[in-house]
Amino acid sequence: MGTIVIKFGGSSLSTTDKIKQAACRIADYKKKGKEVVVVVSAMGKTTDQLLQLAGEITENPAKREMDMLLTTGEQVSISLLSMALTEMGVPAVSFTGWQAGIVTEKVHSNARIIDVKTNHIEEKLAEGKIIVAAGFQGVTEDGEITTLGRGGSDTTAVALAAAIGAERCLICTDVTGVFTSDPRYVPKARKLPSISYDEMLELANLGAGVLHPRAVEFAKNHQVSLEVRSSTENEDGTVIEEEVSMEKNLVVRGVAFEKDITRLTVFGLKNELTGLSSIFSVLAKNQIDVDIIIQSQTDGNKTNLSFSIKNKDRQAAVNVLESQKETIGFENIECEAGLAKVSIVGSGMVSNPGVAAQMFQVLADENIQIKMVSTSEIKVSAVIAGDNMISAAQILHDTFNLGTVVEKEKIQ
Repeated sequence: MGTIVIKFGGSSLSTTDKIKQAACRIADYKKKGKEVVVVVSAMGKTTDQLLQLAGEITENPAKREMDMLLTTGEQVSISLLSMALTEMGVPAVSFTGWQAGIVTEKVHSNARIIDVKTNHIEEKLAEGKIIVAAGFQGVTEDGEITTLGRGGSDTTAVALAAAIGAERCLICTDVTGVFTSDPRYVPKARKLPSISYDEMLELANLGAGVLHPRAVEFAKNHQVSLEVRSSTENEDGTVIEEEVSMEKNLVVRGVAFEKDITRLTVFGLKNELTGLSSIFSVLAKNQIDVDIIIQSQTDGNKTNLSFSIKNKDRQAAVNVLESQKETIGFENIECEAGLAKVSIVGSGMVSNPGVAAQMFQVLADENIQIKMVSTSEIKVSAVIAGDNMISAAQILHDTFNLGTVVEKEKIQ
């Protein structure tokens, strides 16, 4: 008897009718002879409502108490879904994150999973019950409740799948799979039958919201076969695994884009060995993520340093750097907001030189100025004006023929 892990997001559980629909889907897998572990998020906008309640009490809530508050959302989902399954005559038991054995590091609001103790789950599976576990949450070794941050339920599902040796982890959501781009903005985008871990990880990091990067990374590290599929439609989704069915001649596999990017430039940085490390160390200590970095030498043995960050981090980044201005040693800071990042991703780029040049040329032909560039073996990203983001994504999608289904071949 094989075991599968199924994850349902909040939009798939936003009403009691949707919870009953999810219960029917789960029961079908049980009828097919599968052992089933279900991971769920909080219903609909529950997490937003809880955040609003906290905001009405205080502008600066303690992270520990926020974890205590936010974990209640998933507990509503697991209990109601377990009730729905039981009402259908399908034995089920609900587990919080800590009852499911999710052990995390001692960090509130954005903890990482360090262990999964499966004894309790395996005991109930042996009794023929479906496990309904709360995503997004865990417990430290000394009993403190924690949450896993954005996309935490995806990570919970993958972690449980790895720990119990599940044959597949199904991520059920309001889309039918992973598309070549966001179909809401790129009408010709189409669903991919499969994609590699590395490609999916790049797309997730570059703005594709269908899977959280941490979940994909966990799946790759533990070789968990993932499938993103619809929570309501009975059709095949997109399989994410190491060896995939590639499409012949398709060098680029997807176009991702992300808005609300700021370019921050530090002028007159002392040209010392510790200059760069000083800046990025202080930003890291304040949980400010830096993406693309460009350094340029100036007259007078000084350096200008530009890097991209999220708009939401702009003021915090400026404040923390200004507070360390004398220690770091720079002249002034300038910010350019209202930018966006558009990226192409594909493992075929490794053996096909000229893809970046083609991308830059087609953007130039459309008078879209590139402000910053970042590359890896399987992706090229360009920072551009935010107003050009959607048109750039559509142009690149057409340029690399992503809307066309082509002949498939197996990686050897």
